[in-house]
Amino acid sequence: MFKNVFRSGFLIRTAHVLLTWFITLILFLHDTDLRRQRENGELMQPVVFSLLVLLSVMLYFTVSLMDPGFVLSDSIKGSGEELEEMIPQNPVPRLRRCGYCLLQQPMRAKHCQACKHCVRRFDHHCPWIENCVGERNHRCFIIYLAVQLLALLWAMQIAWSGFHSSGTWKLWLIVNGFLLAALCVVGVMSLVVVLLLGCHLYLISMNSTTWEFMSRHRITYLKSYSDEENPFDRGILCNLWDFFCMCRTVVWEQVYYRGSHNHV
Repeated sequence: MFKNVFRSGFLIRTAHVLLTWFITLILFLHDTDLRRQRENGELMQPVVFSLLVLLSVMLYFTVSLMDPGFVLSDSIKGSGEELEEMIPQNPVPRLRRCGYCLLQQPMRAKHCQACKHCVRRFDHHCPWIENCVGERNHRCFIIYLAVQLLALLWAMQIAWSGFHSSGTWKLWLIVNGFLLAALCVVGVMSLVVVLLLGCHLYLISMNSTTWEFMSRHRITYLKSYSDEENPFDRGILCNLWDFFCMCRTVVWEQVYYRGSHNHV
């Protein structure tokens, strides 16, 4: 029973929510800008900050619980057969059947052993959300990181405003200990989120995924290309537009064929 609870991500999600609201509570209880403004009847900043933290938690659960693009059937097979008739097979690797779930994988899909499913346009499995990041939730994941970063940076500024000087270091630690701990946690999390967001935006601008970037030497449809080439790349602006503004499911075999044709 406890193993199933852990697998479902319950403990990780609970820890995330508790840590988020515990740090928020520290910022409200100490003599920070939030508390001073609340006591003076200036509620704009406390309300907006609380709503931003609430939005980050809601986005966290959205990304964590939504379907990342699981391949649940061989429905891609029909489109694959049509592609075989329309597209010459020389430049396009044939669709492979997964050795774990035995389903035919669309191009750019990968089997996740943690989720026990193949995921369309697989990026990575994130242990913090206990879910894969794939075709359906990758955009929400980026939005979540951006909102989370904004909340963390604001929390750092609020925490910094609450430090007060004391006669000795021991007395200073007693007065500011919890606030210092909160600032350290928020600082580390901010650094991690900045790195994650920067890396993902860089890969998105190239229409690549973390899995393809890290393992391209083992991926069949990328082996024939050099490290600087990507058959899915349509230019930075088009890549960003497609990622953030297009909601349809992409048949990557067709995109790959156009890239292969131009490459040849």
